[in-house]
Amino acid sequence: MSAAANVVIALIALLHLYILVLEMFLWDKPRGLRAFKMTPEQAQATRVLAANQGLYNGFLAAGLLWGLALGSACVGVKTFFLLCVLIAGLYGGLTASRRIFFIQALPAAIGLALLAFA
Repeated sequence: MSAAANVVIALIALLHLYILVLEMFLWDKPRGLRAFKMTPEQAQATRVLAANQGLYNGFLAAGLLWGLALGSACVGVKTFFLLCVLIAGLYGGLTASRRIFFIQALPAAIGLALLAFA
């Protein structure tokens, strides 16, 4: 297993933990408002939906960290969760914000490529 792949996977997991915090706890705070370019009114109206979305990002992070904890013998877990991140990033990039493609889908694609060529 490539050390580079593991570093990328760890960074993606940390990113998703950060997104969890933004969506579950900071959504209607100044940091969340800036990150998602919302007004306080928009944030208040969507707070519960964002918290649910944040929880899903936490599950993605947990799966990636689980794959790292299992070590090099368990490429399947890492691949599965990177594919989940990639699909979520592609969907978000097409439906919500083009930035999501670069923040979420592209790193997952890089991680998958590193796994494939490790």
